[in-house]
Amino acid sequence: MKSLIYRQTLHTRFETELIDITPDVLQILAESGVQTGTLFVLSLHTTTGLTVNEGLPDLEADMANTLEKLVPDHAIYRHARYLPSDGQMAVNAPSHLRGMLLGFQTFFPIEAGEMLTGSRQTIYFVELDGPQSRNFIVQILGD
Repeated sequence: MKSLIYRQTLHTRFETELIDITPDVLQILAESGVQTGTLFVLSLHTTTGLTVNEGLPDLEADMANTLEKLVPDHAIYRHARYLPSDGQMAVNAPSHLRGMLLGFQTFFPIEAGEMLTGSRQTIYFVELDGPQSRNFIVQILGD
């Protein structure tokens, strides 16, 4: 059994942004040569998330708006305070909480060299505290 890890870097452009990483993940799988196994995608940040949904621009806007309604920017958060360890104010509590709701990982089975997904499933990397340089991992376990 192979265990392969690929690190990918994104440069986000907006404070909140849904980025379709499905083509990147499919390319990595194709290059891996793995025919049967499991593919994992993991974000390396607590103010980002991963989600799987239908790839439609209006739905992307609805997802971002829903996160804003669930965790409003201007609520009072205990995290909004001076952090002596960083020498700055912590003002991104909503980003952390939205990331918690989304989660940081997703996985798919691999069969005959193909990632098994529904016909309309899109893997989104969700920036919640941008713009920034971000990283995610694709790990493939299989033969």
